[in-house]
Amino acid sequence: MQPHDSAAAGIASTPQPDLPPNVLLELVREMRGQRESFDHGQRLAAAERKSERRWRMLFQALVFGMPVLLGILYFLFFLSSTGFRWGPFGDVVGIVRIEGAIGSNEHASAEAIVPLLEKAFANVNVKAVILSIDSPGGAPVESERIYTAIGSLKKKHPKPVVAVINNIGASAAFMIALHADKIVAGKYSLVGSIGAIMAPWQFDRAIAKVDVSQRVYASGKLKAFLNPFTPVTPEVDSKAQRLVDQLGLAFLDEVKAKRGARLKQGVDVATGEVWPGPEAKELGLVDAVGTIDEYVAANYGVRAYDFGPTNQSMPLLGRTLQDVLVGAAQRLSHVVPEVR
Repeated sequence: MQPHDSAAAGIASTPQPDLPPNVLLELVREMRGQRESFDHGQRLAAAERKSERRWRMLFQALVFGMPVLLGILYFLFFLSSTGFRWGPFGDVVGIVRIEGAIGSNEHASAEAIVPLLEKAFANVNVKAVILSIDSPGGAPVESERIYTAIGSLKKKHPKPVVAVINNIGASAAFMIALHADKIVAGKYSLVGSIGAIMAPWQFDRAIAKVDVSQRVYASGKLKAFLNPFTPVTPEVDSKAQRLVDQLGLAFLDEVKAKRGARLKQGVDVATGEVWPGPEAKELGLVDAVGTIDEYVAANYGVRAYDFGPTNQSMPLLGRTLQDVLVGAAQRLSHVVPEVR
């Protein structure tokens, strides 16, 4: 054996020193602590990344979702302001409101009322249609459009129609009520005002005081008979009176045709006056005295569903100041006879 081989064998066979148990335990604890610290750091980093993702998602939801939510809320508010409602669900009595002055630019216009009547008549859940009337009257043509629609819809969708007069049902409003199957008025309701009226303004004397006059060129002698800036002649007076007399007579004929034998004989109901509910019943102008709640509860026993129309609260849908001023100017220059 060579000398260097013996030396190598001696080194290889030399035993390594054993570590004390307490040192080994300390090393294990240190390694375990490092491992736990590392795991804790990983968990904190993961939680921080998760929190960042959540905040980022929340921010994105606010940035992109809020406009969508606001748009949906505005759309729902817009629908509610136009009278849109869900339902009805289950059997109901449909209420259509005729409130305020009747006219083309009014809340109680044919454009507003007729579509609601169509909805009420066409819905199979509506067992009867109640006209909730609280109106002093207005334009006879608008009234005619409404009651003509009622007649057509009754033929297409046969349902009972009841007119309930609340505070007042006069003139053109009462004309609509005539076309219901039954008319109910409250104890303190005002009913009637059967007739026609035309009340033009006259400014010719006022403008003459400031040396102002208006020239009018018309193709016919009565073409401008309602012009408030020209003097009134006996012929103009006669024409205006004949016009309202004709309209009033047509209204009276409508009352007689619809109320028939129920009218009290020997009483002139075309004086233009109004009567409280009980007296209107004695005259045959209404069929019963009571409120809308009493009538629905006593005759149907189902809940009422309000078809509207609702009050327009949004400027987009309501009348602006300009509308009011323009309407006032038109009323001064063009006087349309009213049934009231």
